[in-house]
Amino acid sequence: MSGAVSVADCELIQRSWLTAQALVLGGCSWEDDGLSWVRSRESASLLFPSQIDPRALARGLRRLEPARVIVGAWLSLEVDPAPLADAGFTRGWSPWWMTAPIDAVGASDDPRVELKEQSTDYGGEYAAYSETLALTRLRPKSNWYAAAYAAPGRRFAGHAWSHLRGGLAGVFDMAVWPPFRRRGLGTALLQTVCAAAGAAGAQHALLNATPEGKLLYETCGFRKIGEGITWWLHPATPPGLETAAVPAN
Repeated sequence: MSGAVSVADCELIQRSWLTAQALVLGGCSWEDDGLSWVRSRESASLLFPSQIDPRALARGLRRLEPARVIVGAWLSLEVDPAPLADAGFTRGWSPWWMTAPIDAVGASDDPRVELKEQSTDYGGEYAAYSETLALTRLRPKSNWYAAAYAAPGRRFAGHAWSHLRGGLAGVFDMAVWPPFRRRGLGTALLQTVCAAAGAAGAQHALLNATPEGKLLYETCGFRKIGEGITWWLHPATPPGLETAAVPAN
């Protein structure tokens, strides 16, 4: 791919990533009257509609109702969100779309960061996350996962993903746990997953940032090219459980 990366490209890669993740992990995707949906075990997404027909929205939500999942709607700023508000969604965070040439991001030789296709780092309530590494084992290879480890004791400190489509590599789910921040691990994670995608043909990297991560990304050559908005719908509390979590005095 050559030329400038657009917000539409960012939306395309976000859609591709969420769809790949859902399908590999036993979910599904479908289209209904201009609305594109993906569902995984714990969440569902409505992806970048140009407009929202309330009747199609209601059909999608009815289809999701038995799964009782959190539903996120990803929108451009030009789309009228009124049908979402009428359906009970609440406005969420704004993705800051950012992009950089792969060559500008650089590469890392930090031994604390490793590309992996299997992981035993997750346990307890997060144990199922290790199943997402099945994405890295698809062929032809289009997904890379990197984990960061801090000394002493090789403590699991963070992770990041990249997802390749055409000449674009999306960076997703990048996080360094709070006790290990400001040690260079975020930069090393970002450079590692971008370089892996670059070696497979990516020319540009892109991501959605929060204000907290913007400075790190700018340091690695990213620039902001636009914004979006998310809306969220959480499943209702089952009848009879409204007071179950309130401790007795």
